[in-house]
Amino acid sequence: MSGKSKSSLKGRNAIDRPFDETLWKRAEKIVVGYRVVLEESRELGFMGTSIELPTVFADGKTANQCVLATRDALSVAVASMLERGLRPPISRERRSIQINVRLTADEKLALEEAASRLGYKGVSEYVRAAALDRSHAA
Repeated sequence: MSGKSKSSLKGRNAIDRPFDETLWKRAEKIVVGYRVVLEESRELGFMGTSIELPTVFADGKTANQCVLATRDALSVAVASMLERGLRPPISRERRSIQINVRLTADEKLALEEAASRLGYKGVSEYVRAAALDRSHAA
C-alpha cells in the first residue's frame, strides 16, 4: 500500500468528504453567473434549476430558500466537474447570436427525446450544451 493506510485512502475517496477550499471558491465564482429558474411546486414550495446546468435541481419552501439551495447544488456540480478536469459551462453574456441547423424529422425527434430524457428545457439548450462540451473536449 506504499505507506498509506486504508483509512487515509478511504477519506480521500469518500463521497461525503469536503471539496478543496480553492476549488470550492472557484466553483462558487462560476455559479454566480448562472441564471436560476424557479417554478412553484405544490408539494415542495419552489423548485429551482439553471439555464447553464438544467439537470441540477434543488427545492425550498420559499423562493429565497430555493435560490440558495439551487446555487449550492450548482456549486457542488461545478466543483465535481472541476475536480474531474471537466470544463463547466460559463455564462456571463446574454445569448444574442442565433444559428440554424437543418434536420430530418427523425433527427429532430431523436434530439427532442434526448433533451427531455436528460432534463433539458428544449432541443436548443441540449444541442448547445452537447456541442460546447464536445468543442471543449477537442
